[in-house]
Amino acid sequence: MLSRLYAKWMFAWETALTTRDENRVERPLEWGFEHLADFGGAEMAQQVASGERSGLDAMVVLNQRIATDPHSFFDYATPQDFRIEQRHPELFPTNVRPETLQQEREWHRQAEVGELRREQFLRFTSPTRTPYPENDTVNARWYPAEHKNKTKPSQAMIVMPQWNADAFSHNALCTLFNHFGISCLRLSKPYHDVRRPAELERSDYAVSANVGRTIAACRQAVVDIRSCIDWLEQQGYDQFGILGTSLGSCYAFIAAAMDPRLKVCAFNHASTGFGDVVWTGQSTRHIRAAFNHAGLKQDEVRDMFFGVSPIAYMDQFAAHPKRSLVVYAPYDLTFIEKFSLDVLRNFDARKINYVAKKLPCGHYTTGETPFKYIDGWYLGSFIYRSFKQLAAQPTSAA
Repeated sequence: MLSRLYAKWMFAWETALTTRDENRVERPLEWGFEHLADFGGAEMAQQVASGERSGLDAMVVLNQRIATDPHSFFDYATPQDFRIEQRHPELFPTNVRPETLQQEREWHRQAEVGELRREQFLRFTSPTRTPYPENDTVNARWYPAEHKNKTKPSQAMIVMPQWNADAFSHNALCTLFNHFGISCLRLSKPYHDVRRPAELERSDYAVSANVGRTIAACRQAVVDIRSCIDWLEQQGYDQFGILGTSLGSCYAFIAAAMDPRLKVCAFNHASTGFGDVVWTGQSTRHIRAAFNHAGLKQDEVRDMFFGVSPIAYMDQFAAHPKRSLVVYAPYDLTFIEKFSLDVLRNFDARKINYVAKKLPCGHYTTGETPFKYIDGWYLGSFIYRSFKQLAAQPTSAA
């Protein structure tokens, strides 16, 4: 009885949090082949125009091509314009609630009167280009840690928050990791905070009913992560990890599958299938509505996002040793628990070294008291132990 009451309360709380923002916009289905023009998108668009294939069939074929040759899809040239800029932090909220807008105004006021100090941001041009210039300048707040022990390898984390995160989300984790002697780059995902096009209130272009653009955003995120590792190597760092939350965990997983330099991986809410999350998640109900109106079914949506789904890259992820954490929640209405458990089953089948932690809450409630502190403990203690173990190994064998 108590467990049922708790579940009912938790689901109600989770639903209230996922429905309080009223600026989610349903946009019609667009295949968006132009966003993948250099990887067969132009060819598929021509086949659809000529009637040789349907839009769905063409997108499924394109996803199979990506999954079959992922290194070509996620290949990139190291940026040549890395630079550190001193900037005032800005909030960049994705909701229009009065309290959030007031918080944003207060940060602007503090910057204008000199009460807010400038912070360091790594900036560079993304190797993957989009039609949105502001999105193509990568932004990562830099949290360097003091490196006291010169015999210990220099270690760094890349931190990627959730979809529609504001620019302050996860900054506290970076400060925590600094106390462990681990430097951090808090990376803005494509179409997020300062990278968000001016016409948007939310980071809609990262995940939307424009299928090609959504896939291209994942490609860009993975390439940006790997570019950040390039910069860290140039600064003398030896050992690397990544933490991703929600959508950030998908990007982080694929980056780690493609790049063996990532040896410590924390996935804060995880799922095997991108399309399954879009179809079943409360926070993407407006996107599912567009797919429903176009007559699509769940298995079709799963197939048309297969190329950006972690399940497609399990073997690549398992090919190089690493330490992994998976945090999931039984009352999650965005990353349904069965999809998180499927991640664990796939890890078990491939004998991947991982730790699983279950939060007694849901997806959005992870950010609420007391669950955010439990989550922080899981993430922080795992990162601390994993990097400590990694430091004990020779760098070449780590």
